[in-house]
Parts: sequence; structure tokens; C-alpha cells
Amino acid sequence: MKNPKVVVVGSVNMDLVTQTNQIPRVGETVLGENFFTVPGGKGANQAVAAAKLGADVALLGCVGDDAFGSELKQHLQKQGVHTDYIQTISATSTGVASITLSEGDNSIIVVAGANHKLTPTIVQQHEQLIANADILLLQLEIPLESVVLATEIARKHKVPVILNPAPMQKLPKNLILQATYVTPNEHELESLLASTNLSKEETEALKRKSIVTRGSKGIQLFQDGKEQLISGYQVETIDSTGAGDTFNGALAVSLSNGLSLMESSQFANAAAALSVTKLGAQAGMPTKEDVETFLQS
Repeated sequence: MKNPKVVVVGSVNMDLVTQTNQIPRVGETVLGENFFTVPGGKGANQAVAAAKLGADVALLGCVGDDAFGSELKQHLQKQGVHTDYIQTISATSTGVASITLSEGDNSIIVVAGANHKLTPTIVQQHEQLIANADILLLQLEIPLESVVLATEIARKHKVPVILNPAPMQKLPKNLILQATYVTPNEHELESLLASTNLSKEETEALKRKSIVTRGSKGIQLFQDGKEQLISGYQVETIDSTGAGDTFNGALAVSLSNGLSLMESSQFANAAAALSVTKLGAQAGMPTKEDVETFLQS
């Protein structure tokens, strides 16, 4: 059985991480405990998560012509992600995310950099890549018009689309309706319902295709017309950065392998739980064997 083909269109960042006992208030200076750089970006994170879980993953994205860009491409290659579709943009910096960790939680500031150069023109040039995928995975750290076009191309070629609506922004109705699955957290679902002018029927359609992540409380989804809840796992949280990306990558792999939505959500829920038990968005992502062992235990 060949590995499923997952195509991710999304961001590539370097995460600049500071650990501290106290997140500073406005105008306040506090002492941090540790600082380090780790590869990140929602697109890259989800690509690595899927690759670690056994998928054949290609990432379409952009980096700058700087040290971070070169380092990130090399890192992604080592993680098993095909980087032939990551374009290096001259005179542009690679995207960064400044992350502050405190007591297992995080606050993040993202600077798009080269991610903003992932234009619809570049997406259009890679139509065949999307057409050949078993599933397309999208997020919102790249230009919205590129996300819309990638979705339209996937629908044209009957490729299922997972849309992770993060970071949250107002989305066009056609994007929400064309996505096969939408994976908001609870707050993002509320924002989607409030900010998008959906009819009653369209609202119900959105709810039916939504797999809602609820942190330690687990997952909420609709199956056979009924709301289903999948309980969370009680694990020690070391770093929650990348847990949602792990969930989305794992969901893409499971669905591509032909598992049901419920089975795929359970697998992805377990993968996300494992990811928070280690430091670093990508470093904490589990392998397929890790998740299967966890589920058996």
C-alpha cells in the first residue's frame, strides 16, 4: 500500500521562542529563562506532522533569501517533506513567529515576510501538484486569495480540502462552502458563524463539515447528522505550540488512508495530545508508531 499524497499550501516560519515564568504586561520588563529558534509556520508544521505520520508530503510555500530560509528548507528535507515547491524570494525576509511560553501556554506574534509572496500566480503554476494529491491542507498565514484559488483548483480535480481557519480572519462564503472539512477551534467557529453572512442552510452545512478542536476537552464533530464528542487525553503539557497543526496533519493522513471521519478524528486527537508533551512545535510531533502505541495503551 503506497503512502497517501498530502499537499500542503502554506507558511514557512522560523519560531523565535522565549520561555518565561511571567508574560510581561504593556511597558513591563521581565527576565526570561531560555531562548531558542525552532522551525515553524502553520504550513510547515502541518507538513512535518503528516510526513512523520507516514504520508508522502509536498509543501508549496515561500521563504526569503536569508539564513533562516536556507536552514528551514534543509530542515524540512530532513523531516521527509518535498521542498521542490518552496520558492526562495529575493530581497525578502523569511517569515518569523515570536513566541512567548509561560506555564505551558503561549502567546505569538507572526511576521509574514516571504509567506506574503505566495501569490495566486504561484499557486496556479502548481495546479498539477494539487490535482495529483489525495488531500489538500490549507491554513491562513498566506494571502487569502491564494487559499481561495488552491481550494478552487482542488475542487476542480475532485481533491478533498481541509481548511484550518487560523489565524482567524473574515472569510469569503465560497471558501467555507467549497472546503470539504473545516477545522476551527471553539473560538474560531464562533467567529466564522458571526462574521460570515451564511443562510440557515449554509450555517448547518458549515457545522456538519466542522471538526472543532477543544484543547484538553477533545473534539466535537457531526457524524450521521448527530453531534459527536471525542474526549481529550490527560497528559502533561510541556508546550502546546503546534498541537493544532499536529491535529490537522494527522487528520489529513488518516482521511487519505481511507479511515472514517470519526476514526480519523480519534487518531488526530491522540497525535495532538502526544505533541504537547514535548518542547517545540515540530520536535514534539509523534510518528505513526507513537500514536498507535498511545492508543493501544
